[in-house]
Amino acid sequence: MFKTLLIANRGEIARRVMRTARRMGIRTVAVYSEADADAPHVREADEAVLIGPAPSSESYLRADKILEAARGTGADAIHPGYGFLSENAKFAEDCAKAGIVFVGPPADAIRAMGLKDRAKALIEQANVPVTPGYHGDNQDPEHLKNAADAIGYPVLIKAIAGGGGKGMRKVDREKDFLAALESCRREAQKSFGEDAVLIEKFITNPRHIEVQIFGDSRGRVVHMFERDCSLQRRHQKVIEEAPAPGMTPNVRAAMCSAAVQAAKAVGYVGAGTVEFIVDGSGKLREDGFYFMEMNTRLQVEHPVTEMVTGLDLVELQLRVAAGGSVPEQDQISLKGHAIEARLYAEDPASGFLPSIGPLDILDLPTGDPRIRVDTGVEQGGEVSLHYDPMIAKVIAYGGGRDEAIGALKGALAETHVYPVKTNGGFVIRCLDDADFASGNVSTGLIGDKLDDLLPPKFELQAALLAARAVLDAGPGHGRAGGVWSAGDGFRLNADPVRQVRFVRPGETDAIPVSLSSGTGRDITGMINGNAVAVSASLAASARLVRDDAGLTVFAGGETHRFDIPRPDAAADALQAGGLVKAPMPGKVLSVSVKDGDTVSRGDTLLVLEAMKMEHALTAPRDGVVESVSVSAGAQVGEGDALVTLAEDGEEAA
Repeated sequence: MFKTLLIANRGEIARRVMRTARRMGIRTVAVYSEADADAPHVREADEAVLIGPAPSSESYLRADKILEAARGTGADAIHPGYGFLSENAKFAEDCAKAGIVFVGPPADAIRAMGLKDRAKALIEQANVPVTPGYHGDNQDPEHLKNAADAIGYPVLIKAIAGGGGKGMRKVDREKDFLAALESCRREAQKSFGEDAVLIEKFITNPRHIEVQIFGDSRGRVVHMFERDCSLQRRHQKVIEEAPAPGMTPNVRAAMCSAAVQAAKAVGYVGAGTVEFIVDGSGKLREDGFYFMEMNTRLQVEHPVTEMVTGLDLVELQLRVAAGGSVPEQDQISLKGHAIEARLYAEDPASGFLPSIGPLDILDLPTGDPRIRVDTGVEQGGEVSLHYDPMIAKVIAYGGGRDEAIGALKGALAETHVYPVKTNGGFVIRCLDDADFASGNVSTGLIGDKLDDLLPPKFELQAALLAARAVLDAGPGHGRAGGVWSAGDGFRLNADPVRQVRFVRPGETDAIPVSLSSGTGRDITGMINGNAVAVSASLAASARLVRDDAGLTVFAGGETHRFDIPRPDAAADALQAGGLVKAPMPGKVLSVSVKDGDTVSRGDTLLVLEAMKMEHALTAPRDGVVESVSVSAGAQVGEGDALVTLAEDGEEAA
């Protein structure tokens, strides 16, 4: 077994590998960027080495610096985690040349299966069904467009490297193809260092089912059953579970056998995942699945497989890399059900824009043996704009699917994060969806039901809870004059009607909340003329945190912020009707307008890059561009003015 292991990654996977290695008696070395100097994985390592500035292209993607750190610390093995260099064949070769074990498959296997176009060609030769499409070498835009036209829309443009939903675009119309191709290639180049793409027919109402496989140097390859990863948003997995709902023994046998055969075809060693797109129009069929791609690494969703098989996949990775064997197939059994949610730093109410900043509050569920939480951050840390926005993985286990879903919902409801926004409440609503609960899930479910899954702009029950907290703080809310100056509706010989006013963060219009009953377990009141009541169970489970500016309410997996308006707030407010501001820190990739241009509501003004994703900012209304405050390549902060439209009826100067 290895004496010293260097983990060439960051975040929750670095901590996961580190803790497993330590349990096995292996000394650990962390590498880190300047942005991660205080990260948990750095503090927990036996030794840590700084490898560069915050951008991953200057740190975690620098193979030379990582190998230098390995040599300098005497590491005899490198675990790449997932992402970054985990599927980089040259890095695997460079490790071998340096006499350091790469904890992953051989470079030839990475090359054969790591690039989606080559993998499809190989699988076609093995007579495994693949999705109709084009995966040739000709990357000329017009050639790719002609291929898409021949396949028929809708099509999927997909980067041949990488994964995680990045470098992928669905195109519904011929006229949108070239713009989508350009955007897809830019994102792929930044994320994976490779901008080549393939084109696939977009299968309507598909399911995404993948098989965990494991090979050793003796030529044995086994499977560890399947995972269903169908619940996705923009090709990014939101929830994963094992086993797949509705899976039959015959379909499982066919799919797992195909996955094992694919791995054997390239002499695969280590952990890998063979992904299939499955016809979701009816029941699963033995002839209703198509090879999509193979991930030649450990996957983010591997914990659900660990929970239903009882295996530690990271430990098995290390043992196989050191020359050990995988178990016999009949030694691997499936028991119970596990489901995982990815808790992202994003704001569903604002189009899922990334949310970055300090983690002043980060309370993750503990104490329930059915719940596992993997995270790379902690309270007092921050979510950086430089890396993936995943805060944690919350995984639940149950004897059956319903029990696992119930446990996950409870765990997410107990997860409190502030001021960074998360998708926690959004995921709970996904779990509550009738189709998902019944197992009738496809990759299009979220897109089809998005309006029903998004949170309300102003949560009435949470506002009522906040009002009671403010009003119960004491007469007059701390002002001189006591009850006589409180203005809360106090009347002799009558039930009081108490009132407080809130504003939404970033807005100035105050919303009056009247509390007619706030004692005991009953809470009732009026908000903007709407009668509202808070259930006893919600009142008991909600958590309220007060500060000088207002209150934060955690309830039902959602975080609600209510500010108490300042008298001068209106004077301070920006008139944002014609002002487009940066919704987050990032880099301006392109600017589509100039001073004096006429634009229509929804026209793209510029494209901003943050957290490896591109975000098109559009005109809030029809008008004329008065000024453009930035240019391509500029770094901007949250709230920075980008483009200003002239007032209605005015021409740009």
